[in-house]
Amino acid sequence: MPHSAPRVLYIDDDPGLAYLVRKAMERRGYVVEHVSNGEDGYARIAQGGIDVVALDHYLPTGTGLDVLTQIAELADRPAVVYVTGSSETAVAVAALKAGAADYVLKTVDADFIELLLTAVEHAIDLLRLNRAKLRAEQDMRDARERAEMLLGEVNHRVANSLAMVSALVGLQANAIANAEAKEALSETQARIQAIAGVHRHLYTNEDVRSVNLGDYLQSLAADLETTMHASHKTSRIKVQFEAIAIPTEKAASVGVIVTELVTNALKYAYGDGHSGDIRIGLSRNDEELIVLTVEDDGIGWDGTGKPKGTGLGSRIVKAMAASLGAKVAYVNTMPGTQARVQFAL
Repeated sequence: MPHSAPRVLYIDDDPGLAYLVRKAMERRGYVVEHVSNGEDGYARIAQGGIDVVALDHYLPTGTGLDVLTQIAELADRPAVVYVTGSSETAVAVAALKAGAADYVLKTVDADFIELLLTAVEHAIDLLRLNRAKLRAEQDMRDARERAEMLLGEVNHRVANSLAMVSALVGLQANAIANAEAKEALSETQARIQAIAGVHRHLYTNEDVRSVNLGDYLQSLAADLETTMHASHKTSRIKVQFEAIAIPTEKAASVGVIVTELVTNALKYAYGDGHSGDIRIGLSRNDEELIVLTVEDDGIGWDGTGKPKGTGLGSRIVKAMAASLGAKVAYVNTMPGTQARVQFAL
């Protein structure tokens, strides 16, 4: 609220009383305007610049309650002190329910003007508090929007940087002849792409605090399938999911787990020269735990015994699962293997 003198609008069809009220308020330092009916009063309020309205109940047409109803629809409405000569408390209660800040009973003695001045003063204090609160809330919204915009830009740059690192790893893989080293670099590239995918989703999302896991897994599966086809593997990756949003900090761990499980299935589930589907599933169980599955139709493995290869993929899965507080289980579905990861939000 500006530091200039508060502006009060007095709505009353009694010109004599209006004169006395105006003089008393001006002595208190208020700028006072007077209208004698509700229509002119509302028109003046709608123009803006009025801080407090002293509103009489009985008006030439209608009542002050009618004006209160109209004022309630204004975005920046003034505080209202309701003035009534009625001794019925129902009128005052109706005014307060309609949005009045206070009410004063109109009498013929000098106490009325003093009570009105006190009520107007309290209404101005309340108005200042409300406007300060609104400004603070707007400042918080503006600050949050700026922070989200900056965070989106950060995620954009991180995603671009990770994409560059992934491309460099891919170039390095293409530059070497050793098959094992080439495969190791390709797997590293897939892990980097999984994390970059999280940041891509964050800067294209309105809510940077969470990731729609189903959409992310679909995008991740598409990236993995593209990489797989580039390696002349013809397996298909299918995703079936429920709409589940998870906190941003957990999404990268899920992405790395899925990347490792899909990569392991591609490498070991099907024999040389063979291919088959790999299915990624996402759902909630009866205990409201998130259940993530990756399954194939290959030779089958129940999680016991020494893993094939270096075992690095299995160790990465365990580490990422630990960061989620998740349980990992492998089921030999004969044919095939189902890897199941369960965790709570």
